[in-house]
Amino acid sequence: MSLSPFHLAIPVYDVALARVFYNDVFGLEEGRSSDHWVDFNFFGHQLVIHEHPKTPGQESAHTNPVDGHNVPVPHFGVILEWGEWEALAERLKARKTDFVIEPYIRFKGEVGEQATMFLLDPCGNALEFKAFKDQSQIFAK
Repeated sequence: MSLSPFHLAIPVYDVALARVFYNDVFGLEEGRSSDHWVDFNFFGHQLVIHEHPKTPGQESAHTNPVDGHNVPVPHFGVILEWGEWEALAERLKARKTDFVIEPYIRFKGEVGEQATMFLLDPCGNALEFKAFKDQSQIFAK
C-alpha cells in the first residue's frame, strides 16, 4: 500500500517548549519555522506546531474506554513498524516518560491485535504510537 504523507497542524501554547519536546524526545528533523510555528518531519509526515492559546482539550482531555483503558480524545499519532515501535517504547521508558497509557498489546489474540502507547506533549496534545505485526489487520473487523 502506497501512502501519501499527511499534514497536521496542532495548537501549542508554548512554541519553545514544544519545539524542544519534538526535537529531543522523538529526534524529529525540523523544517521551516518562524517565531509562531515550526514544521517537523514526523516519521515522514508533516507536523506543524502553531502557537495558540491553551484549548479546553489541552486543559483536560476527554476519554473513551477502549480495551480497558481510557483513551484521550482527540489524539493523533503514527503507525510504526513493530521494531520501530519497540525501540521508541524503550527510548520513552528510558527517558522516564509519563505515559497516559503505558506501552502494551491491545486486543491481544483478537482481530486487530496491536502494540500501542499514549503520551502528552508539554502543551497537552495527546499522541498515540501503534504497530501491527500484521499490517493487513489495521482495518480488520
